[in-house]
Parts: sequence; structure tokens; C-alpha cells
Amino acid sequence: MRLNFIGGVIAVIIAAVLIVGYSSLFTVYQTQQALVVRLGEPKRVVSEPGLHAKLPFVDSVIFVDKRILDLEAPAQEVIASDQKRLVVDAFARYRIKNPLQFYQTLGSVQGANSQLAILLNSALRRVLGEATFTHVVRDQRADLMERILQLVDKEATSYGIQVVDVRIRRADLPEQNSQAVYQRMQTERQREAAEFRAQGAQRAQEIRSRADREATVLVAEANSRAEQIRGEGDATRNQIFAEAFNKDPDFFAFYRSMQAYEASMKAGDTRLVLKPDNNFFRFFNQPSGTTATPPTAPKPAAPAQ
Repeated sequence: MRLNFIGGVIAVIIAAVLIVGYSSLFTVYQTQQALVVRLGEPKRVVSEPGLHAKLPFVDSVIFVDKRILDLEAPAQEVIASDQKRLVVDAFARYRIKNPLQFYQTLGSVQGANSQLAILLNSALRRVLGEATFTHVVRDQRADLMERILQLVDKEATSYGIQVVDVRIRRADLPEQNSQAVYQRMQTERQREAAEFRAQGAQRAQEIRSRADREATVLVAEANSRAEQIRGEGDATRNQIFAEAFNKDPDFFAFYRSMQAYEASMKAGDTRLVLKPDNNFFRFFNQPSGTTATPPTAPKPAAPAQ
């Protein structure tokens, strides 16, 4: 019975020693830094990773993240210096540089995010309010972000926080303004397109008119040349006919009469009513084409005297 009692005491002592030893040690990881607090009063900051000691049951350890943290600020409207409204969506990255100061002023990461969001919004309004819409959107965006970073970091130093980066993700006009701008741009593009079409139609009409004029001139020149060639051909033909007529007038008269017979006796509605002894049919009566003269009566003899 006595041995059992002694064994129990020893077991209790060992358990107490283990509990006290466990309570007096804590581990700090590479991504953390620790703040040792004794009865609510901060005592020391532990930034080196590893196993560290504290007073058991008296000291408590508050772990603070050592890594870079993200702050997503809600989008807000900012009025630029040219009185244009902008919807700005920005974010920041920060790290806790002084855990003691951070714990005394903010207490938690949630409190830090809330306070930094206020500082970021204030810096955005202050810096972007001095810039124009064009500077924010295109020309001086990098310089403006650098100025915002300096302002936020300067004000966040009093909270034990170092702001390492501030970025403007999007800076655009409000939805209703964007629609108005898009409609104005669309109207401008349509006007330019109509102007280009009108210029193209005018240019096409000029080209078409010039082509028609050139075609008319070419056709006229071609017709003139054709008439000239045709006239030369007719002159040559008439000359040949004249030469042939002069060589054999009888054959030429016969040939022309045969052509006249062929043209007049074709099927058609034309009717010719001529006398058989008409000069037109002289080659039907006489192959030589000469008209027979009727014999003349002898003259009566003169009376004797």
C-alpha cells in the first residue's frame, strides 16, 4: 500500500514536471515572430525561429505573421482634377515590422486590414485628386502609385507596419459614364466611316466619269478611224469599178443589170409593173443589151414635076 502511494506521488510529480516544462517552452516557425506577454504586459519580441522559453502559467505568447500580407481594398469613386469621376480598384502588400507596436496599436491582422484600407483610400483620393483622367489612366500611372505607396507607408509606420507595394488594378469611368463614352466613340466612328464612304463614292464617281469619258473618246476616235478607212475603201472600190467600167462598158452595164435583177426579184411584198419592152429588161430582149429599133416606113416618093 505504501509503495503504491509512493508510485502515485512520483507519477504526479513527473506529470507536473512535464506540464511545467511544456508550458515553459514554445516554438517559433520561420514564417512567424512572437510577442511574449506577462499578465497582459508585453515583455519581449522573439523574431528568431526555433525553441524558446517563457515563464509557465504566467507568460503568454502571441504569434505574428512575418510574411508579406495582402490588402484588398474595395473599389471606390475618385474625382480627378479635371472633374471626371473614376472608379479605382487598388490593393496593397505589407508586412508587420514591429510586432510590439503592432500589438499595442492594432492588435490583430483584421484590425490592420481595416486601418490600412482607410489609409489607402485617403491616399488614393489625395493623390488622384491632383491628377487628370489621362494621367491616371495612361501617362503617369506608375508615378502616382509610387506617391500613394510613400504616403501609406509613412502613415502606417506608426502602427509597426511597412507597406511594400501599392498597385492600381483598374481605373475606369463609372458604368453610366463608360456607356456615354462608348456611344460617343461609336458615333464618332460611324461619322468617320460615313465620311470615308462618301469620299470613296466620290472617288469612284470621278474614276467612273473619267473612264466613261475616255471610253467615249476612244469609241469616237475608233468610229472616226473606221469611217475614214471605210471611206478609203469605198473610194478604192469606186475607183476599181470606174477602171473596170472604162475597160469594158458593155460588160459593166451587163453586170450591174444582173445585180439589179437579183435585188428586184427576191421574195417580198414589192411588185413591179413594167412593160416588156422597158429598158430595164433590155438584156432579156437582146443579150447585147441594145434596144431594137422598129423598122421605119419608106418615105413617099416626091411627085413628079
